[in-house]
Amino acid sequence: MKAHKDGVLQQLLCGENEVYDYDLIVIGGGSGGLACSKEAALLGKKVMVLDYVVPTPKGNTWGLGGTCVNVGCIPKKLMHQTALLGTSIQDACKFGWELPEETVKHNWETMKTAVNNYIGSLNWGYRVALRDKNVNYVNSYAEFIESHKIKATNKRGKETFHTAAKFILATGERPRYLGIPGDKEYCITSDDLFSLPHCPGKTLVIGASYVALECGGFLAGLGLDVTVMVRSILLRGFDQDMANRAGKHMEEHGVKFLRKYVPVKVRDLSTTRPGLKSFLKYFVLIAVGRDACTGKIGLDQAGVKVNPKNGKIPVNDEEQTNVPHIYAIGDILEGKWELTPVAIQAGKLLARRLYAGASLKCDYVNVPTTVFTPLEYGACGLSEEKAMELYGQDNLEVYHSLFWPLEFTVPNRDNNKCYSKIICNKLDNDRVIGFHYLGPNAGEVTQGYGVAMKCGLTKEQLDNTIGIHPTCAEIFTTMEVTKSSGGAITQTGC
Repeated sequence: MKAHKDGVLQQLLCGENEVYDYDLIVIGGGSGGLACSKEAALLGKKVMVLDYVVPTPKGNTWGLGGTCVNVGCIPKKLMHQTALLGTSIQDACKFGWELPEETVKHNWETMKTAVNNYIGSLNWGYRVALRDKNVNYVNSYAEFIESHKIKATNKRGKETFHTAAKFILATGERPRYLGIPGDKEYCITSDDLFSLPHCPGKTLVIGASYVALECGGFLAGLGLDVTVMVRSILLRGFDQDMANRAGKHMEEHGVKFLRKYVPVKVRDLSTTRPGLKSFLKYFVLIAVGRDACTGKIGLDQAGVKVNPKNGKIPVNDEEQTNVPHIYAIGDILEGKWELTPVAIQAGKLLARRLYAGASLKCDYVNVPTTVFTPLEYGACGLSEEKAMELYGQDNLEVYHSLFWPLEFTVPNRDNNKCYSKIICNKLDNDRVIGFHYLGPNAGEVTQGYGVAMKCGLTKEQLDNTIGIHPTCAEIFTTMEVTKSSGGAITQTGC
């Protein structure tokens, strides 16, 4: 039975020359799946991509491109930029710009239309790119019925069947609901937020994930009343020193935090039982995490092992599952980064290993990333907590500093609220094993230092680098105070 599910029996019976419909079928049309499919097609393989978006409880759906393009990175960053522009308008007056006397207002509908028009152009671009590379794109839901055969069901219920020599799973994740009465009826997730036809108004964000803080942050930046309900800690998995500083900045700028609260029910009522806190006339956004889309694609029929606790798929360092001809990339992998650029890199390299004789594997270590909170948080490498766990506190030196961006001085805001930190391994020539930055343009700052860390960046090399003045990034070339010293880290002067 196991040999049948793993596809070994079919190989023994039919030999290696079995004729399949495709060389490769990719299940999932997100960033990783598209990158892999296009690369395989460029290498001369016959490729199919299946992508189908199951509508949200509110009925929302979207086009080709996956979470990042449609309901993730792209609209999130654009709406974050919208909020930053609002702050820039306020700053402009301090720099001498004379604005109209009437109150400057934000129009949600204008923003939403512009953002969605851009996303639509990306959706179309992906379809054209697949067509140009002779990749067969099918807008259908894929489900394994054998290890080399899938059933594809379109939105009208029509079923077709396809076989392939190899498969790549790239189905991604979807937001998790609370599992309490009323959550799907009265609440939305990030899958619905970016295409809302109207401004949400007073908003309760449930969760402390990066999605929760990013969405809560830009909504507050648009002038909305925002409350974030937190069960335990902010940004689980990230450096907690940095996470708390990002949260404190949000709080200082009007975002309210309710800590150690857990919702038990969502009701459309104006009263509740004694002892329970109620939120009247709040728009409720759930952002408590995401679940892998692996439960209903027939992986049991294909023999693919899945972690029953979280739906994640264990793979080896080649992104290969326990079934030799089935691979997986992206957010559904067990213990890997849930980031678009990681999925793209893994997909491209996997295709090259499969069809071009390449050997380079995706490096999941020292991956730079940014959380687009109002004061952005960029990180690369280990958190302080993880570094202490791996190396011990006595073997680490942590350098840190507050700083005040020049751009913030004239408007006189956020004085010494920005913060930088590096974690160095004293046993390895003070090599930088953790990089953390809280300030403007965090992604732009972190990206370059991420390259340096892959090259083995040390504290001495940072000290020997001449900074560009006046910039925020230069702070890493001048840090002298260690946490262990207890010295003052407030920046004075320029």
